[in-house]
Amino acid sequence: MTAVPRTTDGDGTPVPQRLLAAATRLFAEQGYDRTSVQEIVEAAGVTKGALYHYFGSKDDLLHEVYARVLRLQQERLDAFADADEPVEKRVRDAAADVVVTTIDNLDDASIFFRSMHQLSPEKNKQVRAERRRYHERFRALIEEGQRTGVFTKETPADLVVDYHFGSIHHLSTWYRPNGPLSPQEVADHLADLLLRALRP
Repeated sequence: MTAVPRTTDGDGTPVPQRLLAAATRLFAEQGYDRTSVQEIVEAAGVTKGALYHYFGSKDDLLHEVYARVLRLQQERLDAFADADEPVEKRVRDAAADVVVTTIDNLDDASIFFRSMHQLSPEKNKQVRAERRRYHERFRALIEEGQRTGVFTKETPADLVVDYHFGSIHHLSTWYRPNGPLSPQEVADHLADLLLRALRP
C-alpha cells in the first residue's frame, strides 16, 4: 500500500487542513447531515482513502472542526492563568480572549453547536470533557479571586462561568463582521460586564 502524501500536488497545503477547510465550508453551506463524504473529498481534491487515513469518519471531521478551536483557547487560557499578573487582570484577559478567538473562528463554532447533537455518543462525551476542562480552569481563576477577596462570593463561580460562556455561545446568532463593533470591542464589553458582576 502506498503512503498517503502529506501535502497536495497543488499549493502544498497539508491534506488534513484541506479536508477541514472543505468540510467547514460545506457544513456551513449545506449542514452536516446533508454533506456527504464524497462531496468533502471532491472539494478538498483528495481521495476517500486520504480522508479515512487522517480522520476515520465524517464524525471525526466535525469533532476536529471544534476541537482545533478549543485547543487554541485552552492553550491561551493556560497562558493567561499562569501569568505573573493580578488575578483580576488574568480573568479579564482570559474573558476577552475567548470572545476574540470565538469570533475569529465563528464559522467553526456555529457549525459545531448547530451539529453537536449529531456526533456519536463517544465523540459527544469527549467534547463535553474537553469543554469542561476549559470551564473548570476558567472557574478556578474566579475562585482564586473570590478566596483572596478581589471578587465577591455572593454569586457562585459556576454561575458566573455559565453567564459568560452563554453570551459567547450566542455570538453566532448576532455578530456580523461588518457590524458596528470589532471583535476586540465586543470582547472588551463582555469582559467588563463579567468583572462588574464579580467586583465586591
